[in-house]
Amino acid sequence: MVDLTELSNFGITTQLTVIGRNPDEQNGFVNPPLYKGSTIIHKKLDDVEHMKGRFFYGTAGSPTIANLEDAWTHLTGGAGTVLSPSGLGSISLALLTLAKAGDHILITDSVYVPTRMLCDGLLAKFGIETEYYDPSVGEDIKKLIKPNTTVIFLESPGSGTMEIQDIPALVSVAKKHGIKTILDNTWATPLFFDAHGHGIDISLEAGTKYLGGHSDLLIGLTSANEECWPLLRSTYDAMAMLPGADDCLLALRGMRTLHLRLKEAERKALDLAAWLEDRDEVEKVLHPAFKDCPGHEYWVRDYKGSSGLFSIVLKDGYTRTGLENMVEKMKVFHLGFSWGGYESLITPVNPARQRKAANWPHRGFALRIQVGLEELTDLKRDLELGFERLAQEISVAPLQI
Repeated sequence: MVDLTELSNFGITTQLTVIGRNPDEQNGFVNPPLYKGSTIIHKKLDDVEHMKGRFFYGTAGSPTIANLEDAWTHLTGGAGTVLSPSGLGSISLALLTLAKAGDHILITDSVYVPTRMLCDGLLAKFGIETEYYDPSVGEDIKKLIKPNTTVIFLESPGSGTMEIQDIPALVSVAKKHGIKTILDNTWATPLFFDAHGHGIDISLEAGTKYLGGHSDLLIGLTSANEECWPLLRSTYDAMAMLPGADDCLLALRGMRTLHLRLKEAERKALDLAAWLEDRDEVEKVLHPAFKDCPGHEYWVRDYKGSSGLFSIVLKDGYTRTGLENMVEKMKVFHLGFSWGGYESLITPVNPARQRKAANWPHRGFALRIQVGLEELTDLKRDLELGFERLAQEISVAPLQI
């Protein structure tokens, strides 16, 4: 068994096989045990009165949950990690940790739509003002800072529109003004982007996606640096927003093959994106590894790889009926939200409906593509037949979703 104090001397795939388990403490079993329960038995009155011990009650977690927290802390290089029942739960936890009534927060205009709904709904209800900024703004974000600005929220790339942000520039401005930064790092994971190493205060991940990898769990992970960790943990403890131990065990299992699945998703997505770029039906491919994708130069500079999610914009003139015929009759791709699983998905997106700070420049239908583990020849053939159905009717009808 690798000594945990020497883990940094080993490659990432080796580390992923070791973290989050300890056979010496598990009667020799390779995988960690499943702990489920609410009541913890204490032997001393003082322990009960002062809630002593790491697991004084079920809402404080369990050894199963702690295994995943500790493993994720190692991967992210943070000071600590807390878990949530979903990615949106982690987003909520991070924002509620750093923002309070009367604050002004800056959110990237390319943000995950449920994050926007959270900000415009619940946070507004509690007196937190949200302003959306152009994801390409870089250091010019300083022009948007107010005396009561406390948080800059980044998502890179945008999960629908794929812009890569200049994270070091945004972090530099934030630190000069005493502002905290939050990054939704779900697309890259800690394997392809080192959030805390680039100065991010709180990094979050929808483990529902690549960590789980099989579309059978919902889980979120939130890590923090030394400065923000105590506040994050206290906010988490106040809300008791913990996932089930079963899901944590599934996430730990998914961790063992995370790097392998990410690299395979990267390989297939790059191949498919290049194939789509040559299609007459496609106006533009939005993939961070492609030179004409917004922020590509930052991806080259800061990232170690790309995952299996990207978007395409179709040429203008196709009809809603044609789009329905295309996506509803797919054999391999399916309509569905989320990504990171083994199945390929195709989902229409319409950024123009949400954008407030940055205009969406395209008129054609936009489709977000999640590349799963199917054969590339099958994926291409499915899209090829879909394009044939798409082209059966041509007009200039705009997208209405």
